[in-house]
Amino acid sequence: MTNNDILRSIRYTFDFNDSKMIDVFGLADYQVTREQISDWLKKDDDPAYKNCSDTQMALFLNALIIDKRGKKEGPQPKPEKRLNNNIIFRKLKIALNLKAEDILEIMKLADLRMSKHELSAFFRKPDHKNYRDCKDQILRNFLKGMRLKYRAKN
Repeated sequence: MTNNDILRSIRYTFDFNDSKMIDVFGLADYQVTREQISDWLKKDDDPAYKNCSDTQMALFLNALIIDKRGKKEGPQPKPEKRLNNNIIFRKLKIALNLKAEDILEIMKLADLRMSKHELSAFFRKPDHKNYRDCKDQILRNFLKGMRLKYRAKN
C-alpha cells in the first residue's frame, strides 16, 4: 500500500475535509496547502498526483495521535524518515488508543481472524525473534475494519 492510499483511507474513515487535514498536519508543526492535500489524494493515474513521502506520512500519523489523544508533555516525537506497515499500524493503534482485543474486533469486522499472539508479533521490535512483517493485506484489512467501525459513527 502506498502512503497516499493510507492517507485517503484515514481521511474517508474519519470524514476529514481539507481544512481538517490541514489542521491535523498543523498539530505536528507542519504546514501543508490545500493543493498539496488534493494532489496526495488524487488517484495514481492522475497527472496532478503527487507522492506522499514517508516523512510526510509520519508527520500526519504523529499529528493524528495528537488530534485523537492530545499533546503529550515534553519533546514531540521526530517523524521517521522510512516507514513500513508495522510502524503505520502501531501509530494508528496509539492514535485510536486500541488494545489488542479492540484491534482483533476491528479485524473481525473486515472478516480477518487472527490470534492475539499473531497480532502482538506486528508490534514487537524488529530484532525480536517473534517479530513479523505486517503485509499489505493485514494493513488493508485493518483500515477496512476501521472504516466499518468509525465511519458508521459519523
